[in-house]
Amino acid sequence: MRKPVIEINQMSKSYELGGETVKALQEVSLQINEGDFLSIIGPSGSGKSTFMNMIGCLDKPDSGEYLLDGKKVNNMKDHELAAIRNVKIGFIFQNFNLLNKLTALENVELPLVYRGLSVKERREKAINSLERVGLGERIHHMPTQLSGGQQQRVAIARALAGDPPVLLADEPTGALDSKTSNELLQMLKELNKRGQTIVIITHDLEVAKETNRIVRIHDGQLYENGGDWFEPSRIYQNGTQEYQEQ
Repeated sequence: MRKPVIEINQMSKSYELGGETVKALQEVSLQINEGDFLSIIGPSGSGKSTFMNMIGCLDKPDSGEYLLDGKKVNNMKDHELAAIRNVKIGFIFQNFNLLNKLTALENVELPLVYRGLSVKERREKAINSLERVGLGERIHHMPTQLSGGQQQRVAIARALAGDPPVLLADEPTGALDSKTSNELLQMLKELNKRGQTIVIITHDLEVAKETNRIVRIHDGQLYENGGDWFEPSRIYQNGTQEYQEQ
């Protein structure tokens, strides 16, 4: 039986905006197990970005519980969350977030520097990670010498380098053409087949359909079903496979 990597129970988050309280998340619950390949899809204003920030330990909920790889993180201090992010989550960003003055290898090494790894150890991990995404021959190239798809592969290598339990991808195909997007999704599928847990945040249904699970977010609530995505007739509850007809 696969163990849960992410367990979210009754999580809520509100913001004050223009004198009004906006309920970005409303008592949402979700369980993601080892080896899941899951997409969270929703339009702008649905609560998608807020939920991503919660999963990525970039923000704290007002209430509820979040366990990441078995550790309760929702009440941690900011410096503790930073340490958790560095070890437990590999981030893949839409715009790659590479430093143009560093080579592909140096970009991938950077998060490992903050872990305090030796030069030899982080160099080995970075090279191995770049080879995993098919860039073993381009480790000394600068980002400006790489295509958009190759830059995104460097970003994925950087996310993988620290062996995190979860890869969290924020609109990973948003800056890519359709052909390169498809190649990237196929690579993520291959990583998932090797056991990597992957969560994609997206507004694109075609991207979501490439994953094994689709969770829809709408007005701060989560919905999941095994049939037609356009008929979210069952609300996902308590991080289990139990559903309730609306």
